[in-house]
Amino acid sequence: MKHTIHVDIDSSKIILELDDVDSPNTVNEFVEKLPFTVDLNVWGDEIYSSKSPITQPEENAKSPVELNDVAYWPTGKAICLFYGPTPIGEPGEITPASPVNIVGKIISPDKSILEMVDGAKATFRKA
Repeated sequence: MKHTIHVDIDSSKIILELDDVDSPNTVNEFVEKLPFTVDLNVWGDEIYSSKSPITQPEENAKSPVELNDVAYWPTGKAICLFYGPTPIGEPGEITPASPVNIVGKIISPDKSILEMVDGAKATFRKA
């Protein structure tokens, strides 16, 4: 099942589409816990959150990931938005700090949002 999620950051918005194909338990808990507010950080071309209310273990976790993947990082209980390479990836790879549960895709905007979100608060909510 697919779910459209809005991530509100000051006057900006990121739109995500969650899909329970890869990690159904993680997606279900993600949707059940909405809305929630976290702090955002940037690591390379990845946006990651402070500790979220989601508590799932690894579920079909993978590394590397694909461009525009949305994931849950069980180790840090964080939401990750992959706009491009991270500092530890090989050239052409998007590598998280450790394996992540894929929960969906970034719909918009493009990676220009990276300049505006480091240290910002964000609220994840149903569209």
